[in-house]
Amino acid sequence: MMARLSPLVLLAVVAGSAAAQDSTARRRDTTTLAPLEVQVTRGPERRLAVPASVAVADSAAFRGAQLQNGIDEALGRIPGLYVANRFNPSLDQRLVIRGAGARANFGLRGLKVLLDGLPQTLPDGQTQLTNLDLGLVDRAEVLLGGASALYGNAGGGVIAFSSALPAAPFTARVRTVAGSFGTSRLAAQMAGSRGPWSGTVGLSRYGSDGVRQQSATSATQLSVGVNRLLGSSWLLKGRYFLTRSPEAQNPGALTRAEYLANPDSAAANNILRGADKSVTQHQAGLTATTGDALGNGAEFTVFGLARDLVNPLATAPPGPTGARVGTYSAIDRLVGGARASVRRRLDDRGTRLTFGLDLQRMRDDRINRRANGGVPTDTVVADQRETVTEIGPFVSLHAEPTSRVTATATGRFDRVAFRVRDRYLADGVDQGGTRAMSAVSGSGGLNYRITPVVALWGAVSSAFETPTTTELVNQSNGAIGFNRDLEPQRTVTFEGGLRTAGTVVASLTGYRSSVRDALIQAREQDGRAYFENAGRLVIRGVEAGLTWRPARGLDLTASYTHTDARFSEYRLRAGATTDTLDGLEVPGIPRHVVRAVAVVTIGPLVAEWDQQIVSRYFADDRNTLPVDGWGVGVTALRLRADLTAGTRPGRTALAPFVAINNAWNRRYLAAATVNGFGGRVYEPAPGRWVFVGFDASFRLDP
Repeated sequence: MMARLSPLVLLAVVAGSAAAQDSTARRRDTTTLAPLEVQVTRGPERRLAVPASVAVADSAAFRGAQLQNGIDEALGRIPGLYVANRFNPSLDQRLVIRGAGARANFGLRGLKVLLDGLPQTLPDGQTQLTNLDLGLVDRAEVLLGGASALYGNAGGGVIAFSSALPAAPFTARVRTVAGSFGTSRLAAQMAGSRGPWSGTVGLSRYGSDGVRQQSATSATQLSVGVNRLLGSSWLLKGRYFLTRSPEAQNPGALTRAEYLANPDSAAANNILRGADKSVTQHQAGLTATTGDALGNGAEFTVFGLARDLVNPLATAPPGPTGARVGTYSAIDRLVGGARASVRRRLDDRGTRLTFGLDLQRMRDDRINRRANGGVPTDTVVADQRETVTEIGPFVSLHAEPTSRVTATATGRFDRVAFRVRDRYLADGVDQGGTRAMSAVSGSGGLNYRITPVVALWGAVSSAFETPTTTELVNQSNGAIGFNRDLEPQRTVTFEGGLRTAGTVVASLTGYRSSVRDALIQAREQDGRAYFENAGRLVIRGVEAGLTWRPARGLDLTASYTHTDARFSEYRLRAGATTDTLDGLEVPGIPRHVVRAVAVVTIGPLVAEWDQQIVSRYFADDRNTLPVDGWGVGVTALRLRADLTAGTRPGRTALAPFVAINNAWNRRYLAAATVNGFGGRVYEPAPGRWVFVGFDASFRLDP
């Protein structure tokens, strides 16, 4: 029984250690392993043989002396991926891959995110990381670049987070952290396995007074996983996630004058109008997988999500306004769907065919009221039901004509249907409507292994990205309704690169993307953003990464990302005039990002020096609002002691740690709100931030 299932089980159980060559923070007993497998390509692939830009962050990247409260801690080390920590609990961190996602006002845009196989991305392309508890993540696989041929509405790439299947009869872990700005985190996890059953339960609570005015937050997360081996080759995985965040205040962006006077302040309207967010979210899913040593396999997933959002906004509602008059938005969301893929080997040389279908449907009941100081009144200004349905069949061919060559070709058709039903007709206007957007996406790639540890690859792909419901329902006349003019943006990318495995893990990738009908946040009026399709963009870039152990006890990791994103054709309408912005830089995208980490291990002590440098970029389409670069960079210092006691069959470990973020107390801008109204674009970072904590764990071995 176990012989047929072992490839799947081993991949899930030991992926964390096998990915050590791609991590920036290794355990001291880790050795360099053979090229690992990835599955973000919707099938098991040797990373060295994939004709695409793929990166892996293993368990060590999510552990150590970290707060575990932001994806920038681990994923920001991957070349080609830029994470801007906005230090705004009401908004997710801004994640940019090759320009995609730079204009997200909240959440993630242009990317597909999975958590244990369950989509965190809605059918309209918008992603919230509400369910993501980084303390439970064991591995993250990233596919950079156009991924629509595999995943549909994903112009920038895919991130697949996963937790490990329990391998011991019983393990328990407790982690506590406390630090500056009233920050605290307490997390506990239990896991175990017996016979064909295994399971995990995790509970965490995070709270902070905030690094700026109007930025306090608190959140509790519960994660439950149950796994069951069925028959000779099937693995059944059930997942349930619950998040309750009763407070996530929004400090807003500042003008340059406000930032220079007091970077810890918040926008006046956000304070007066009580900008905040309260969320309760449930998600559950069931996944069945099977596979054999020949490469045949299948995966089937069903899932559902319920989200209750209450969101006092600083945005002024239609009608008379005042200093404390804002908008109180409430959304009741239901999402359901299914994913299926089947792999079949066609010959003895490794040729296989993968085909499948993704289906997802979302229903939002949205009611907006006038508010006074964040407290809703009885005056309704919008009441509508928004539905989005996505369906996408795909087929992919993987061929290995020789032992050195791998070729892939993938095609997919997607249809995304939007419907808005206006239930507020007191204004005498029906703002409802329907739209259906469809696209055919394709990709093809070729990989040549020059030596067993060096490979050269190239690929071409097309991708598309629809407007989100939030972008469709905001109109230039200030009404909530349905923007019938917005179209999906479409991208064609040519890319190629070189990668190595073994003692030195290195990668070098170059690409060129052409984007037409680019979705642009053309302007913001009193806190509400409006979007248009703005001609064409050209994005060119270089991504380089290196992981090297030059001596025992010393690990070095470095990544460099260069992005040159410009408008090749952009006419910006401003009343009766039209501005020509051809050749200007696309805002929100730094040209240069450097991340370098040195890890020194001496006995039980593990010390890290983490340096990040971000160059200057612009916060507006006209390139008149520069966002200062970080100069020599911002430094984080971490120290951890791994103390282990006991012998088999039980093992207890204690690991105290201390970390200092922004160690030299530099003043810098963490992010920018693109095209913010009145020059309100600057999002400051905190000064020196110190926190201490410890991990305590117990494992009962077989």
